[in-house]
Amino acid sequence: MTTQQQEQEKRYDPGDSTLKFVTRPDDITLDDDPDTLRAEMSCGHAVTPQSLTAWCRSLLDQGQYKFLCPALKEGTVKKCGALWSYQEVRKLAVLTADEQKHFEEAMAALAAAEFCEYKSCPGCLSVVEREDHMNLNVRCTICSAEMGQVYEFCWQCLKQWKGPGPRSDRCENDGCTNKDLELLKKCPMITLPEVNNVQCPAIRACPTCGLLVEHDKTGCKNIICSRCQKEFCFVCLKLTPNCLKTSSYFELCSDGVAPRQTSIPCWNRSNP
Repeated sequence: MTTQQQEQEKRYDPGDSTLKFVTRPDDITLDDDPDTLRAEMSCGHAVTPQSLTAWCRSLLDQGQYKFLCPALKEGTVKKCGALWSYQEVRKLAVLTADEQKHFEEAMAALAAAEFCEYKSCPGCLSVVEREDHMNLNVRCTICSAEMGQVYEFCWQCLKQWKGPGPRSDRCENDGCTNKDLELLKKCPMITLPEVNNVQCPAIRACPTCGLLVEHDKTGCKNIICSRCQKEFCFVCLKLTPNCLKTSSYFELCSDGVAPRQTSIPCWNRSNP
């Protein structure tokens, strides 16, 4: 049986007293098929195993390992945003064994990428974690001990460090450039059809942590960063609560379109 067939076969057990069943439409897909059994999440919104699985899988595909409710609050254009535990998602999405394996492996990898910034030393290939996110000059203790002298490499070009340090822009090796900045400068423009066809750069750096993100060109203008989990406006680059003070999810921002970014914010985890 294929994955698609397995998802189509998912059903709630009507006799499961641990679930609260409802007859109102699915709050993710808005489907109101009277023959489909829907259950209520802890935030009060209704789902089916299929809609919940598809939504949470899409979050993982976007690099997000925290499952947030996408439904709109009743009578508003604001998203619920409630955080669902994996245990709740696993139960109400009726995840298969293969799906559980996929979800758990993806969640573990994404969580590790968020909390640990590490690369392989070009000298000994051991994994090194960078403690100072503003300094590209990184010392490898293993190479330094083996060589009997300080060995430093560039976090950006992954070559032995050349030139004075510390530095936050580049070392003096040929070709050492900030590829993320180059992407921000040269990425194409995209059109957001549901936000008055506004045009903006296709890639933005999260204003909180600096992670480069793309908009899928559908839905509203706001996205949730997969690393710091902050929601921000892709158009004006304000955090969503500030953007919504003067415009809605689907309106052009009062400050217009923010220009291409020429620097990348550094995430201070102690003050998120």
